[in-house]
Amino acid sequence: MSRRKKSVKRPILADARYDSQTVSKFINAMMLQGKKSVAERLFYGAMDLVEQRTSQPGVNVFKQALSNLKPVVEVKSRRVGGATYQVPVEVRPERRTALAMRWLITFSRDRNEKSMPERLAAEVIAAAKGEGNAIKKKEDTHRMAEANKAFAHYRW
Repeated sequence: MSRRKKSVKRPILADARYDSQTVSKFINAMMLQGKKSVAERLFYGAMDLVEQRTSQPGVNVFKQALSNLKPVVEVKSRRVGGATYQVPVEVRPERRTALAMRWLITFSRDRNEKSMPERLAAEVIAAAKGEGNAIKKKEDTHRMAEANKAFAHYRW
C-alpha cells in the first residue's frame, strides 16, 4: 500500500464539436508531440468519413466501437516461488476505456489506407461492427485470461 497521497484526477474538459469527455480523452491520446489541433483535425475528419460511410452520427458509431473494444479481463504476471504465472484479473473501468482507446489508435496507425482520417474511420467502423484488428486484440486478451483461469487463485 502506498504511503503517499492519492493522486488527484484532473477533470478533462469536453470537446467543442460533440461536447463529450470521451472524445476529448481520445483526442488527447491520439495527440503526438503536443500537437492537439492536428489530432482534433484528424479525429473530426475521421468522424465526417464515418458519417458519410454509415449514414449514422459519427460519434455514436465511435462510442459503439469503444464499447465493443473494452476488455473485461486481462492477465498480469505474478511471480510465485521462482515461477511466473499469468494471472487473470478484472480490468478497472478507467483502464478498460484507456485500453480500448489505445488499441483503436495503434491499429488505426498500422492500417494501409492513404491518410490517418481514413485509417481511423475504417478501424472505427470495423470495431463498431465487431471486426478488425483491435477487436482481435481484445479477443486474444480474453482468450489468454480464459486459458490461465487455473491460476486465478494467485490474484492479489
